[in-house]
Amino acid sequence: MRHIKLLTEFAKNPLELGIIFPSSDRLAKTITSDIGLETAVAVAEIGPGTAVFTSHILKKISLETKYFAIEINPSMYEIFLEKFPGVKIYNADAAHMKKILVREKLKNVDVVISGLPWSLFTLGLQCRIMKAISEALPMGGHFATYAYLQGTVMPGGTRFKKLLGRYFSSVTKSKTVWNNVPPAFVYRCIK
Repeated sequence: MRHIKLLTEFAKNPLELGIIFPSSDRLAKTITSDIGLETAVAVAEIGPGTAVFTSHILKKISLETKYFAIEINPSMYEIFLEKFPGVKIYNADAAHMKKILVREKLKNVDVVISGLPWSLFTLGLQCRIMKAISEALPMGGHFATYAYLQGTVMPGGTRFKKLLGRYFSSVTKSKTVWNNVPPAFVYRCIK
């Protein structure tokens, strides 16, 4: 049922969704490793989609950690609510993260994990969301996102890689996760 919803949403708006298949468990483990989730006071997930990463995030954070997700697509928002009825999610644009932090009574978050299709975004959209993420993180804060191998040769993918270097003091790449469809890797960044 969720896969049918995912395909339907992709057909309606491929640039907003960016995926046809949910991310693999291996990619979820990779994106949630080595980014400080275990000691984080506050964590934000942007673009959780079908919430594959969410399960891994919730297993790693402490009970005291404040967590919220931001999903712009109404159908993906509904899937998230069905899967995690007690978990806080906003049906909003990630570029408005500052307003959400105010609502959450937070100055910043320690970790931001993104499932957004960066290589499909315009430079303007990439910059607006990246600025919001950077403003939400303190110095030393962590940002993790993934990219499909084929997306790295697209203009939006090469532009995004350069953009990461402007906003973060450290940007590293994981090994390729080959058992994801399509194969992907994770960018781990520190502000």
